[in-house]
Amino acid sequence: MQSDQPAGGENPTVTDQFAGSQEQPQVLICDPIAEAGLEQLRESCAVTVRTDASSDELHQVIDQYDAMVVRSGTDVSASLIDAARNLKIVGRAGVGVDNIDIEAATDAGVIVANAPEANTVAAAEHALTLLLASARNVSQADSDLSEGDWNKSEYVGTEIRGKTLGVVGFGRIGSEVARRANALGMDIVAYDPFVGPEPVESVGGELCSFDDVVERADFITVHTPHTDETHHLLGASEFEAMKETTHVVNASRGGVIDEDALAAAVESGEIGGAAIDVFEREPPDPDNPLVQSDDVLTTPHLGASTTEAQRGVATTIADQVLAVLNGEMASTALNAPSLESEHIRPYVDLSEKLGQVLTQIVDERVEELEIAYSGEVADADTEPITRAVQTGYLSPILGRQVNIVNASRLMEKRNVQVVEQSTNVDYDFTSLIKITGRTGNGDEQVVAGTVFGESTPTLVRIGQHRVDVPLESHMLLFKGSDEPGVIGHVGSILSQHSINIAGMYNSRETIGGQAIMVIVIDTEPTPETYEDLLDIDEIHAVDEVQL
Repeated sequence: MQSDQPAGGENPTVTDQFAGSQEQPQVLICDPIAEAGLEQLRESCAVTVRTDASSDELHQVIDQYDAMVVRSGTDVSASLIDAARNLKIVGRAGVGVDNIDIEAATDAGVIVANAPEANTVAAAEHALTLLLASARNVSQADSDLSEGDWNKSEYVGTEIRGKTLGVVGFGRIGSEVARRANALGMDIVAYDPFVGPEPVESVGGELCSFDDVVERADFITVHTPHTDETHHLLGASEFEAMKETTHVVNASRGGVIDEDALAAAVESGEIGGAAIDVFEREPPDPDNPLVQSDDVLTTPHLGASTTEAQRGVATTIADQVLAVLNGEMASTALNAPSLESEHIRPYVDLSEKLGQVLTQIVDERVEELEIAYSGEVADADTEPITRAVQTGYLSPILGRQVNIVNASRLMEKRNVQVVEQSTNVDYDFTSLIKITGRTGNGDEQVVAGTVFGESTPTLVRIGQHRVDVPLESHMLLFKGSDEPGVIGHVGSILSQHSINIAGMYNSRETIGGQAIMVIVIDTEPTPETYEDLLDIDEIHAVDEVQL
Protein backbone atom coordinates (compact mmCIF):
# COMPACT_ATOMS: atom_id res chain seq x y z
CA MET A 1 0.00 0.00 0.00
CA GLN A 2 1.28 3.44 -0.91
CA SER A 3 0.79 6.48 1.26
CA ASP A 4 2.57 9.02 -0.96
CA GLN A 5 3.69 10.87 2.19
CA PRO A 6 5.98 13.86 1.67
CA ALA A 7 9.56 13.74 2.91
CA GLY A 8 10.49 15.46 6.15
CA GLY A 9 9.61 15.20 9.80
CA GLU A 10 6.19 16.86 9.85
CA ASN A 11 3.02 14.80 9.87
CA PRO A 12 1.27 15.23 6.51
CA THR A 13 -2.29 16.46 6.33
CA VAL A 14 -4.95 14.37 4.65
CA THR A 15 -4.75 16.65 1.61
CA ASP A 16 -0.95 16.30 1.50
CA GLN A 17 -1.23 12.53 1.49
CA PHE A 18 -3.59 12.54 -1.48
CA ALA A 19 -2.25 15.44 -3.51
CA GLY A 20 -0.80 14.75 -6.96
CA SER A 21 0.13 16.65 -10.09
CA GLN A 22 -2.61 18.99 -11.23
CA GLU A 23 -1.38 18.96 -14.83
CA GLN A 24 -2.84 15.52 -15.53
CA PRO A 25 -6.20 13.93 -14.76
CA GLN A 26 -6.25 12.79 -11.14
CA VAL A 27 -7.12 9.14 -10.45
CA LEU A 28 -7.60 7.75 -6.95
CA ILE A 29 -7.16 4.00 -6.39
CA CYS A 30 -9.11 3.07 -3.27
CA ASP A 31 -8.70 -0.74 -3.32
CA PRO A 32 -5.85 -2.97 -4.53
CA ILE A 33 -5.75 -3.70 -8.26
CA ALA A 34 -3.17 -5.48 -10.40
CA GLU A 35 -0.05 -3.54 -11.34
CA ALA A 36 -0.87 -3.84 -15.06
CA GLY A 37 -3.88 -1.57 -14.58
CA LEU A 38 -1.87 0.95 -12.57
CA GLU A 39 0.83 1.10 -15.22
CA GLN A 40 -1.79 1.73 -17.88
CA LEU A 41 -3.29 4.64 -15.93
CA ARG A 42 0.09 6.15 -15.08
CA GLU A 43 0.92 6.64 -18.74
CA SER A 44 -1.40 9.65 -18.92
CA CYS A 45 -2.77 10.28 -15.42
CA ALA A 46 -1.54 11.23 -11.98
CA VAL A 47 -2.38 8.14 -9.92
CA THR A 48 -2.72 8.11 -6.14
CA VAL A 49 -2.98 4.72 -4.45
CA ARG A 50 -4.61 4.86 -1.01
CA THR A 51 -6.10 1.54 -0.05
CA ASP A 52 -6.04 2.41 3.64
CA ALA A 53 -8.10 5.62 3.55
CA SER A 54 -11.05 6.01 5.89
CA SER A 55 -14.42 7.24 4.72
CA ASP A 56 -13.81 10.60 6.41
CA GLU A 57 -10.49 11.00 4.60
CA LEU A 58 -12.11 10.20 1.25
CA HIS A 59 -14.82 12.80 1.88
CA GLN A 60 -12.17 15.44 2.55
CA VAL A 61 -10.17 14.91 -0.62
CA ILE A 62 -12.44 13.38 -3.25
CA ASP A 63 -13.11 16.76 -4.86
CA GLN A 64 -9.50 16.72 -6.14
CA TYR A 65 -10.07 13.67 -8.34
CA ASP A 66 -11.44 13.12 -11.82
CA ALA A 67 -11.77 9.35 -11.41
CA MET A 68 -11.75 6.76 -8.68
CA VAL A 69 -11.23 3.01 -8.92
CA VAL A 70 -12.70 0.69 -6.30
CA ARG A 71 -13.40 -2.93 -5.64
CA SER A 72 -15.89 -4.16 -3.04
CA GLY A 73 -14.05 -2.69 -0.07
CA THR A 74 -14.89 1.00 -0.60
CA ASP A 75 -18.36 2.40 0.03
CA VAL A 76 -19.12 4.93 -2.69
CA SER A 77 -22.05 6.56 -0.94
CA ALA A 78 -24.33 9.39 -1.98
CA SER A 79 -22.52 11.75 0.39
CA LEU A 80 -19.14 10.84 -1.10
CA ILE A 81 -20.43 11.46 -4.63
CA ASP A 82 -21.94 14.75 -3.51
CA ALA A 83 -18.51 15.81 -2.26
CA ALA A 84 -16.84 14.77 -5.53
CA ARG A 85 -17.32 17.95 -7.53
CA ASN A 86 -14.84 16.99 -10.28
CA LEU A 87 -15.51 13.26 -10.45
CA LYS A 88 -16.33 11.90 -13.90
CA ILE A 89 -16.19 8.14 -13.41
CA VAL A 90 -16.25 5.51 -10.69
CA GLY A 91 -14.53 2.40 -12.02
CA ARG A 92 -15.40 -0.88 -10.33
CA ALA A 93 -12.56 -3.37 -10.82
CA GLY A 94 -14.91 -6.33 -10.87
CA VAL A 95 -18.59 -6.97 -11.50
CA GLY A 96 -20.78 -6.24 -8.48
CA VAL A 97 -21.65 -2.64 -7.69
CA ASP A 98 -23.57 -3.14 -4.43
CA ASN A 99 -21.14 -0.73 -2.75
CA ILE A 100 -21.78 2.12 -5.23
CA ASP A 101 -24.82 4.38 -5.07
CA ILE A 102 -25.61 4.36 -8.78
CA GLU A 103 -28.68 6.56 -8.37
CA ALA A 104 -26.62 9.30 -6.73
CA ALA A 105 -23.89 8.93 -9.34
CA THR A 106 -26.42 9.26 -12.15
CA ASP A 107 -27.96 12.38 -10.62
CA ALA A 108 -24.47 13.87 -10.40
CA GLY A 109 -23.57 12.91 -13.96
CA VAL A 110 -20.86 10.48 -12.83
CA ILE A 111 -20.39 7.36 -14.94
CA VAL A 112 -20.26 4.04 -13.11
CA ALA A 113 -18.43 1.38 -15.11
CA ASN A 114 -17.37 -2.15 -14.21
CA ALA A 115 -15.37 -5.02 -15.69
CA PRO A 116 -18.11 -7.59 -16.29
CA GLU A 117 -16.28 -10.14 -18.41
CA ALA A 118 -12.72 -10.26 -17.14
CA ASN A 119 -13.49 -12.52 -14.17
CA THR A 120 -16.23 -14.63 -15.76
CA VAL A 121 -14.12 -17.75 -16.24
CA ALA A 122 -12.53 -17.45 -12.77
CA ALA A 123 -15.93 -17.12 -11.06
CA ALA A 124 -17.44 -19.97 -13.06
CA GLU A 125 -14.50 -22.25 -12.31
CA HIS A 126 -14.68 -21.42 -8.60
CA ALA A 127 -18.40 -22.21 -8.49
CA LEU A 128 -17.67 -25.61 -10.01
CA THR A 129 -14.77 -26.09 -7.59
CA LEU A 130 -17.14 -25.51 -4.68
CA LEU A 131 -19.74 -27.82 -6.22
CA LEU A 132 -17.25 -30.68 -6.67
CA ALA A 133 -15.69 -30.16 -3.25
CA SER A 134 -19.10 -30.20 -1.61
CA ALA A 135 -20.15 -33.33 -3.50
CA ARG A 136 -17.03 -35.18 -2.32
CA ASN A 137 -16.75 -33.76 1.24
CA VAL A 138 -13.28 -32.41 0.47
CA SER A 139 -13.22 -29.76 3.20
CA GLN A 140 -14.35 -32.08 5.99
CA ALA A 141 -11.97 -34.86 4.95
CA ASP A 142 -9.05 -32.45 4.76
CA SER A 143 -9.84 -31.09 8.22
CA ASP A 144 -9.96 -34.59 9.73
CA LEU A 145 -6.75 -35.72 8.08
CA SER A 146 -4.89 -32.60 9.21
CA GLU A 147 -5.83 -33.63 12.76
CA GLY A 148 -4.55 -37.15 12.23
CA ASP A 149 -7.90 -38.86 11.62
CA TRP A 150 -8.13 -41.29 8.69
CA ASN A 151 -11.91 -41.39 8.24
CA LYS A 152 -12.03 -42.79 4.72
CA SER A 153 -15.31 -44.66 5.11
CA GLU A 154 -17.10 -41.69 6.72
CA TYR A 155 -16.94 -39.45 3.66
CA VAL A 156 -18.76 -41.19 0.84
CA GLY A 157 -19.59 -38.56 -1.73
CA THR A 158 -21.80 -38.41 -4.80
CA GLU A 159 -20.95 -38.23 -8.47
CA ILE A 160 -22.18 -35.24 -10.44
CA ARG A 161 -22.55 -37.12 -13.73
CA GLY A 162 -26.23 -37.62 -14.47
CA LYS A 163 -27.28 -35.25 -11.71
CA THR A 164 -29.40 -32.14 -12.29
CA LEU A 165 -27.80 -28.72 -11.81
CA GLY A 166 -30.17 -25.85 -11.13
CA VAL A 167 -28.72 -22.52 -12.25
CA VAL A 168 -30.43 -19.49 -10.70
CA GLY A 169 -29.41 -16.50 -12.83
CA PHE A 170 -28.30 -17.27 -16.38
CA GLY A 171 -26.05 -14.34 -17.18
CA ARG A 172 -22.39 -14.46 -18.15
CA ILE A 173 -21.21 -16.49 -15.17
CA GLY A 174 -24.29 -18.67 -14.78
CA SER A 175 -24.18 -19.68 -18.43
CA GLU A 176 -20.44 -20.48 -18.21
CA VAL A 177 -21.06 -22.72 -15.19
CA ALA A 178 -23.87 -24.46 -17.07
CA ARG A 179 -21.69 -24.99 -20.14
CA ARG A 180 -18.93 -26.61 -18.11
CA ALA A 181 -21.32 -28.66 -15.99
CA ASN A 182 -23.02 -29.97 -19.11
CA ALA A 183 -19.63 -31.09 -20.41
CA LEU A 184 -19.19 -33.03 -17.16
CA GLY A 185 -22.42 -34.92 -17.83
CA MET A 186 -24.87 -32.91 -15.73
CA ASP A 187 -28.43 -32.08 -16.78
CA ILE A 188 -29.17 -28.35 -16.66
CA VAL A 189 -32.33 -26.59 -15.50
CA ALA A 190 -32.22 -22.81 -15.19
CA TYR A 191 -34.28 -19.91 -13.89
CA ASP A 192 -33.82 -16.34 -15.04
CA PRO A 193 -36.77 -13.99 -15.61
CA PHE A 194 -34.71 -11.88 -18.00
CA VAL A 195 -33.69 -14.49 -20.57
CA GLY A 196 -35.56 -16.59 -23.07
CA PRO A 197 -35.16 -20.33 -23.62
CA GLU A 198 -32.55 -20.06 -26.42
CA PRO A 199 -29.46 -19.28 -24.28
CA VAL A 200 -30.31 -22.12 -21.91
CA GLU A 201 -31.06 -24.58 -24.69
CA SER A 202 -27.75 -23.68 -26.39
CA VAL A 203 -25.90 -25.40 -23.51
CA GLY A 204 -28.26 -28.36 -23.44
CA GLY A 205 -30.46 -27.00 -20.67
CA GLU A 206 -34.11 -26.27 -19.97
CA LEU A 207 -35.55 -22.93 -18.85
CA CYS A 208 -37.90 -23.52 -15.91
CA SER A 209 -39.81 -21.70 -13.20
CA PHE A 210 -38.02 -20.86 -9.97
CA ASP A 211 -40.05 -23.39 -7.99
CA ASP A 212 -39.35 -26.08 -10.56
CA VAL A 213 -35.59 -25.51 -10.34
CA VAL A 214 -35.70 -25.64 -6.53
CA GLU A 215 -37.64 -28.91 -6.49
CA ARG A 216 -35.81 -30.75 -9.30
CA ALA A 217 -32.16 -29.86 -8.79
CA ASP A 218 -29.57 -32.09 -7.11
CA PHE A 219 -27.20 -29.12 -7.02
CA ILE A 220 -28.21 -25.44 -7.07
CA THR A 221 -25.76 -22.67 -7.98
CA VAL A 222 -26.76 -19.03 -7.58
CA HIS A 223 -25.56 -16.31 -9.97
CA THR A 224 -27.68 -13.21 -9.39
CA PRO A 225 -26.90 -9.71 -8.13
CA HIS A 226 -28.06 -8.79 -4.65
CA THR A 227 -31.04 -6.46 -4.99
CA ASP A 228 -34.24 -5.84 -3.09
CA GLU A 229 -35.89 -8.42 -5.35
CA THR A 230 -33.23 -11.11 -4.81
CA HIS A 231 -32.64 -10.55 -1.08
CA HIS A 232 -32.96 -13.96 0.63
CA LEU A 233 -34.17 -15.46 -2.63
CA LEU A 234 -33.33 -18.85 -1.12
CA GLY A 235 -34.76 -19.14 2.37
CA ALA A 236 -36.40 -21.61 4.72
CA SER A 237 -39.35 -22.42 2.45
CA GLU A 238 -37.06 -23.08 -0.53
CA PHE A 239 -34.77 -25.37 1.48
CA GLU A 240 -37.82 -27.26 2.69
CA ALA A 241 -38.89 -27.80 -0.94
CA MET A 242 -35.48 -29.19 -1.99
CA LYS A 243 -34.43 -32.82 -2.02
CA GLU A 244 -32.66 -34.04 1.10
CA THR A 245 -29.58 -34.65 -1.04
CA THR A 246 -29.44 -31.21 -2.69
CA HIS A 247 -26.23 -29.18 -2.36
CA VAL A 248 -26.39 -25.37 -2.56
CA VAL A 249 -23.51 -23.27 -3.97
CA ASN A 250 -23.27 -19.48 -3.82
CA ALA A 251 -20.36 -17.73 -5.53
CA SER A 252 -22.34 -14.66 -6.60
CA ARG A 253 -23.39 -12.17 -3.93
CA GLY A 254 -24.00 -12.35 -0.22
CA GLY A 255 -27.56 -11.67 0.87
CA VAL A 256 -29.13 -13.71 -1.92
CA ILE A 257 -29.32 -16.66 0.49
CA ASP A 258 -30.71 -16.49 4.04
CA GLU A 259 -27.60 -17.62 5.90
CA ASP A 260 -29.34 -18.63 9.13
CA ALA A 261 -31.92 -20.68 7.22
CA LEU A 262 -29.22 -22.36 5.12
CA ALA A 263 -27.14 -23.29 8.17
CA ALA A 264 -30.22 -24.75 9.85
CA ALA A 265 -31.18 -26.72 6.74
CA VAL A 266 -27.69 -28.27 6.47
CA GLU A 267 -27.41 -28.94 10.19
CA SER A 268 -30.81 -30.68 10.35
CA GLY A 269 -30.16 -32.78 7.25
CA GLU A 270 -32.95 -31.05 5.34
CA ILE A 271 -30.50 -30.62 2.43
CA GLY A 272 -27.30 -32.45 1.59
CA GLY A 273 -24.73 -29.69 1.93
CA ALA A 274 -23.58 -26.21 0.97
CA ALA A 275 -20.52 -24.38 -0.30
CA ILE A 276 -20.41 -20.60 0.14
CA ASP A 277 -17.95 -18.04 -1.18
CA VAL A 278 -19.85 -14.82 -0.38
CA PHE A 279 -21.57 -13.48 2.70
CA GLU A 280 -24.19 -10.90 3.55
CA ARG A 281 -21.57 -9.13 5.65
CA GLU A 282 -17.93 -9.38 4.62
CA PRO A 283 -15.84 -10.40 6.34
CA PRO A 284 -18.46 -12.48 8.18
CA ASP A 285 -18.75 -12.40 11.95
CA PRO A 286 -16.75 -15.16 13.68
CA ASP A 287 -20.00 -16.65 14.97
CA ASN A 288 -21.65 -16.73 11.53
CA PRO A 289 -23.43 -20.11 11.49
CA LEU A 290 -22.10 -20.99 8.02
CA VAL A 291 -18.51 -20.37 9.07
CA GLN A 292 -19.04 -22.34 12.27
CA SER A 293 -20.63 -25.35 10.57
CA ASP A 294 -18.41 -28.35 9.86
CA ASP A 295 -20.81 -29.39 7.12
CA VAL A 296 -20.56 -26.17 5.08
CA LEU A 297 -17.54 -25.40 2.87
CA THR A 298 -16.67 -21.70 3.00
CA THR A 299 -14.12 -19.58 1.16
CA PRO A 300 -13.39 -15.83 1.59
CA HIS A 301 -14.90 -14.42 -1.64
CA LEU A 302 -12.35 -16.03 -3.96
CA GLY A 303 -14.50 -16.14 -7.09
CA ALA A 304 -12.38 -13.63 -8.99
CA SER A 305 -9.10 -14.41 -7.26
CA THR A 306 -6.94 -15.70 -10.07
CA THR A 307 -3.91 -14.01 -11.55
CA GLU A 308 -5.60 -13.86 -14.94
CA ALA A 309 -8.84 -12.40 -13.61
CA GLN A 310 -7.14 -9.77 -11.46
CA ARG A 311 -5.05 -8.58 -14.38
CA GLY A 312 -8.10 -8.61 -16.63
CA VAL A 313 -10.34 -6.53 -14.34
CA ALA A 314 -7.52 -4.04 -13.70
CA THR A 315 -6.74 -3.43 -17.36
CA THR A 316 -10.41 -3.41 -18.34
CA ILE A 317 -11.31 -0.76 -15.79
CA ALA A 318 -8.22 1.25 -16.72
CA ASP A 319 -9.50 1.26 -20.31
CA GLN A 320 -12.88 2.57 -19.13
CA VAL A 321 -11.37 5.31 -16.97
CA LEU A 322 -9.05 6.50 -19.73
CA ALA A 323 -11.87 6.53 -22.28
CA VAL A 324 -14.06 8.75 -20.09
CA LEU A 325 -11.19 11.09 -19.18
CA ASN A 326 -10.53 11.44 -22.92
CA GLY A 327 -14.11 12.52 -23.52
CA GLU A 328 -15.24 9.18 -24.89
CA MET A 329 -17.91 6.73 -23.74
CA ALA A 330 -17.27 3.83 -21.40
CA SER A 331 -18.20 0.59 -23.12
CA THR A 332 -19.11 -1.04 -19.80
CA ALA A 333 -20.98 1.92 -18.27
CA LEU A 334 -23.93 0.86 -16.11
CA ASN A 335 -25.70 4.22 -16.09
CA ALA A 336 -24.94 5.58 -19.57
CA PRO A 337 -25.38 4.21 -23.08
CA SER A 338 -22.41 2.77 -24.93
CA LEU A 339 -21.66 2.98 -28.63
CA GLU A 340 -22.46 -0.23 -30.47
CA SER A 341 -20.42 1.03 -33.41
CA GLU A 342 -17.92 3.81 -34.06
CA HIS A 343 -20.05 4.58 -37.12
CA ILE A 344 -22.56 6.49 -34.98
CA ARG A 345 -20.02 8.56 -33.03
CA PRO A 346 -20.20 11.49 -35.52
CA TYR A 347 -24.00 11.46 -35.11
CA VAL A 348 -23.63 11.67 -31.33
CA ASP A 349 -21.50 14.79 -31.79
CA LEU A 350 -23.97 16.18 -34.35
CA SER A 351 -27.00 15.61 -32.16
CA GLU A 352 -25.47 17.31 -29.14
CA LYS A 353 -24.77 20.39 -31.25
CA LEU A 354 -28.27 20.35 -32.72
CA GLY A 355 -29.67 20.33 -29.20
CA GLN A 356 -27.53 23.32 -28.30
CA VAL A 357 -28.68 25.21 -31.39
CA LEU A 358 -32.36 24.57 -30.63
CA THR A 359 -32.12 25.83 -27.07
CA GLN A 360 -30.47 29.08 -28.16
CA ILE A 361 -32.94 29.97 -30.92
CA VAL A 362 -36.26 28.95 -29.37
CA ASP A 363 -38.17 31.84 -27.82
CA GLU A 364 -40.13 30.03 -25.07
CA ARG A 365 -39.81 27.06 -22.76
CA VAL A 366 -39.99 23.75 -24.61
CA GLU A 367 -42.40 21.18 -23.19
CA GLU A 368 -41.89 18.45 -25.80
CA LEU A 369 -38.77 17.47 -27.69
CA GLU A 370 -39.35 15.26 -30.73
CA ILE A 371 -36.32 13.53 -32.21
CA ALA A 372 -36.83 12.02 -35.66
CA TYR A 373 -34.25 9.68 -37.19
CA SER A 374 -34.35 8.91 -40.89
CA GLY A 375 -32.12 7.01 -43.27
CA GLU A 376 -29.29 4.74 -42.18
CA VAL A 377 -28.98 6.23 -38.69
CA ALA A 378 -32.50 4.99 -37.92
CA ASP A 379 -31.19 1.41 -38.00
CA ALA A 380 -28.57 2.08 -35.32
CA ASP A 381 -28.93 1.99 -31.55
CA THR A 382 -30.16 5.56 -31.11
CA GLU A 383 -30.07 5.70 -27.30
CA PRO A 384 -26.67 7.45 -27.11
CA ILE A 385 -27.79 9.86 -29.84
CA THR A 386 -31.00 10.70 -27.98
CA ARG A 387 -29.02 11.22 -24.77
CA ALA A 388 -26.68 13.54 -26.66
CA VAL A 389 -29.63 15.61 -27.96
CA GLN A 390 -30.86 15.99 -24.38
CA THR A 391 -27.37 16.90 -23.18
CA GLY A 392 -27.04 19.53 -25.88
CA TYR A 393 -30.49 20.94 -25.20
CA LEU A 394 -29.81 21.33 -21.47
CA SER A 395 -26.15 22.39 -21.51
CA PRO A 396 -26.75 26.07 -22.44
CA ILE A 397 -29.19 26.19 -19.52
CA LEU A 398 -27.38 24.13 -16.87
CA GLY A 399 -23.75 24.25 -17.99
CA ARG A 400 -21.40 21.57 -16.66
CA GLN A 401 -24.12 20.02 -14.48
CA VAL A 402 -25.44 18.00 -17.42
CA ASN A 403 -23.89 15.22 -19.45
CA ILE A 404 -24.92 12.04 -21.20
CA VAL A 405 -25.26 10.26 -17.84
CA ASN A 406 -27.89 12.46 -16.22
CA ALA A 407 -29.46 14.26 -19.19
CA SER A 408 -32.59 12.11 -19.45
CA ARG A 409 -33.20 12.34 -15.70
CA LEU A 410 -32.81 16.11 -15.76
CA MET A 411 -35.26 16.35 -18.67
CA GLU A 412 -37.80 14.47 -16.57
CA LYS A 413 -37.24 16.82 -13.65
CA ARG A 414 -37.87 19.80 -15.96
CA ASN A 415 -41.05 18.10 -17.26
CA VAL A 416 -39.82 18.00 -20.84
CA GLN A 417 -41.29 15.04 -22.71
CA VAL A 418 -38.97 13.32 -25.19
CA VAL A 419 -40.50 11.55 -28.18
CA GLU A 420 -38.56 9.48 -30.73
CA GLN A 421 -39.52 8.57 -34.30
CA SER A 422 -37.64 6.53 -36.89
CA THR A 423 -37.96 5.85 -40.59
CA ASN A 424 -35.51 4.08 -42.86
CA VAL A 425 -36.23 6.43 -45.76
CA ASP A 426 -34.88 9.91 -46.37
CA TYR A 427 -35.00 11.21 -49.91
CA ASP A 428 -32.42 13.97 -49.49
CA PHE A 429 -29.76 12.57 -47.12
CA THR A 430 -28.21 9.22 -46.29
CA SER A 431 -28.99 9.97 -42.64
CA LEU A 432 -30.86 12.84 -41.03
CA ILE A 433 -31.62 13.85 -37.45
CA LYS A 434 -34.48 16.32 -37.01
CA ILE A 435 -35.32 17.89 -33.65
CA THR A 436 -38.60 19.66 -33.04
CA GLY A 437 -39.12 21.71 -29.89
CA ARG A 438 -42.78 22.40 -28.99
CA THR A 439 -43.75 25.07 -26.48
CA GLY A 440 -46.76 25.23 -24.21
CA ASN A 441 -48.67 27.59 -26.53
CA GLY A 442 -48.29 25.31 -29.53
CA ASP A 443 -45.37 27.04 -31.24
CA GLU A 444 -42.55 24.88 -32.53
CA GLN A 445 -39.00 25.27 -33.75
CA VAL A 446 -37.20 22.77 -35.95
CA VAL A 447 -33.52 22.12 -36.54
CA ALA A 448 -32.09 19.24 -38.55
CA GLY A 449 -28.63 18.05 -39.40
CA THR A 450 -26.53 15.36 -40.98
CA VAL A 451 -22.91 14.29 -41.18
CA PHE A 452 -21.03 15.03 -44.39
CA GLY A 453 -17.85 13.15 -45.20
CA GLU A 454 -16.59 11.11 -42.30
CA SER A 455 -17.24 13.46 -39.42
CA THR A 456 -18.43 16.97 -40.40
CA PRO A 457 -21.62 17.84 -38.47
CA THR A 458 -23.77 20.08 -40.63
CA LEU A 459 -26.95 22.03 -39.96
CA VAL A 460 -29.26 21.55 -42.94
CA ARG A 461 -32.57 22.98 -41.72
CA ILE A 462 -33.82 25.76 -39.47
CA GLY A 463 -37.61 25.94 -39.34
CA GLN A 464 -38.73 25.67 -42.97
CA HIS A 465 -35.45 27.01 -44.30
CA ARG A 466 -32.92 24.73 -46.01
CA VAL A 467 -29.36 25.68 -45.09
CA ASP A 468 -25.91 24.12 -45.31
CA VAL A 469 -23.97 25.28 -42.24
CA PRO A 470 -20.98 23.45 -40.73
CA LEU A 471 -21.63 23.52 -36.98
CA GLU A 472 -18.83 25.75 -35.74
CA SER A 473 -18.19 27.22 -32.30
CA HIS A 474 -19.74 30.67 -32.81
CA MET A 475 -22.64 31.63 -35.08
CA LEU A 476 -25.17 34.43 -35.54
CA LEU A 477 -28.67 33.62 -36.83
CA PHE A 478 -30.48 36.53 -38.51
CA LYS A 479 -34.20 36.58 -39.27
CA GLY A 480 -35.57 39.24 -41.55
CA SER A 481 -36.76 40.25 -45.00
CA ASP A 482 -35.20 39.25 -48.29
CA GLU A 483 -34.11 42.69 -49.52
CA PRO A 484 -31.13 43.91 -51.59
CA GLY A 485 -28.15 45.22 -49.63
CA VAL A 486 -28.86 43.44 -46.32
CA ILE A 487 -25.92 41.06 -46.58
CA GLY A 488 -23.52 43.91 -47.37
CA HIS A 489 -24.89 46.05 -44.55
CA VAL A 490 -24.45 43.21 -42.02
CA GLY A 491 -20.93 42.53 -43.23
CA SER A 492 -20.05 46.19 -42.97
CA ILE A 493 -21.23 46.44 -39.36
CA LEU A 494 -19.33 43.30 -38.35
CA SER A 495 -16.22 44.71 -40.00
CA GLN A 496 -16.62 47.98 -38.09
CA HIS A 497 -16.63 45.94 -34.86
CA SER A 498 -13.53 43.96 -35.95
CA ILE A 499 -15.46 40.68 -36.25
CA ASN A 500 -14.21 38.38 -38.99
CA ILE A 501 -16.72 36.32 -40.97
CA ALA A 502 -15.69 32.67 -41.39
CA GLY A 503 -18.77 31.66 -43.39
CA MET A 504 -22.14 32.98 -44.52
CA TYR A 505 -25.26 30.96 -45.42
CA ASN A 506 -28.61 32.30 -46.65
CA SER A 507 -32.08 30.90 -47.22
CA ARG A 508 -35.41 32.47 -48.16
CA GLU A 509 -38.99 31.29 -48.50
CA THR A 510 -39.80 33.42 -51.55
CA ILE A 511 -38.26 36.36 -53.39
CA GLY A 512 -38.76 39.36 -51.13
CA GLY A 513 -40.26 37.17 -48.39
CA GLN A 514 -38.96 35.97 -45.05
CA ALA A 515 -35.30 34.99 -44.99
CA ILE A 516 -32.68 33.73 -42.58
CA MET A 517 -28.94 34.17 -42.65
CA VAL A 518 -26.39 32.22 -40.61
CA ILE A 519 -22.96 33.78 -40.19
CA VAL A 520 -20.07 31.91 -38.62
CA ILE A 521 -17.78 34.36 -36.83
CA ASP A 522 -14.39 34.18 -35.14
CA THR A 523 -14.98 36.45 -32.13
CA GLU A 524 -17.85 37.14 -29.76
CA PRO A 525 -19.97 40.22 -30.56
CA THR A 526 -20.36 43.01 -28.01
CA PRO A 527 -23.75 44.44 -26.95
CA GLU A 528 -23.00 47.45 -29.18
CA THR A 529 -22.63 45.08 -32.14
CA TYR A 530 -26.14 43.75 -31.58
CA GLU A 531 -27.56 47.25 -31.27
CA ASP A 532 -26.07 48.26 -34.61
CA LEU A 533 -27.25 45.05 -36.30
CA LEU A 534 -30.82 45.45 -35.03
CA ASP A 535 -30.86 49.04 -36.32
CA ILE A 536 -31.01 47.55 -39.84
CA ASP A 537 -34.68 47.83 -40.80
CA GLU A 538 -34.76 44.51 -42.65
CA ILE A 539 -33.33 42.57 -39.66
CA HIS A 540 -36.08 41.45 -37.24
CA ALA A 541 -34.08 39.33 -34.81
CA VAL A 542 -30.53 38.16 -34.12
CA ASP A 543 -29.77 35.00 -32.11
CA GLU A 544 -26.29 34.14 -30.95
CA VAL A 545 -25.40 30.43 -30.94
CA GLN A 546 -22.36 29.18 -29.06
CA LEU A 547 -21.29 25.54 -29.35
